[in-house]
Amino acid sequence: MAMKPLADRVLIKVLKEQEEKTASGIVFSTKNPAGVPVKGEIVAVGDGKLSPHGEVIPMQVKVGDIVLLPQSAGQMIKLDGEELTLVYESEIFGIAQ
Repeated sequence: MAMKPLADRVLIKVLKEQEEKTASGIVFSTKNPAGVPVKGEIVAVGDGKLSPHGEVIPMQVKVGDIVLLPQSAGQMIKLDGEELTLVYESEIFGIAQ
């Protein structure tokens, strides 16, 4: 099922960190410590927020952007068995370069 977010909402697939191992085989934890932003890939975006004058303010992010956001941001939803996060554009810290 496809989903198009409304207004200034963004649908994000949180990217899982790759497992890190030392040369001797010790595995590092992949959990982000509290307060550390997570990376995500934008899957869908709304058209933008309406200004008080009724004009649409365009989105600054687009599908395919890799963004940083707080771990606690947004609402987790499940679409076609895949966990995604729905956030407001203003909750995103920035676009990874």
